[in-house]
Amino acid sequence: MITLVLGGARSGKSELAERLASRHGPPITYVATGVATDRDMAERIAAHRKRRPASWATVECGTDLAGALAATHGTVLLDALGTWVARLDGFEPDVAGLCHALRARRGATVVVSEEVGLGVHPATDAGRRFRDQLGALNQAVSAVAGAAYLVVAGRVVTLGPLVEAAATEKTSDAAQGAPPEGGASGA
Repeated sequence: MITLVLGGARSGKSELAERLASRHGPPITYVATGVATDRDMAERIAAHRKRRPASWATVECGTDLAGALAATHGTVLLDALGTWVARLDGFEPDVAGLCHALRARRGATVVVSEEVGLGVHPATDAGRRFRDQLGALNQAVSAVAGAAYLVVAGRVVTLGPLVEAAATEKTSDAAQGAPPEGGASGA
């Protein structure tokens, strides 16, 4: 089972992901993508470490995220896709390779990612490339996930099915004479 947890900075996404991962049996491995490049990031990493149970293993994956997932057994909490993409040349992740590695896992996988598409339009080419690449990656991971959540201000929104799936369901319902969602039948 793949679960995607999206949210902005300090939204509570990592805390939710930690709770979700802890619901699965051990072993639980925290796959970390972030690197302490400055004091703020070092403090964030330390806060994440402090919250995790001592029984959880930690794997720092570097840029080979798919390889780290393939080598890890049991439950995985992957935190986060945005810091992984930021480390890649040109912000170009191997989306197909990552999705394959996620689907191939036998244990539960909780994936954390930053939702960057809700902010201001980036002022630089690099900012726009990062936003677009991470947005496309989030969509691809969402497509292989069994559940997806958006965390905003500490509140959790359960995300529904993909647009194509919802459109197919509505088309199927209409073909069978079912009223549209929220509507009444015309009798």
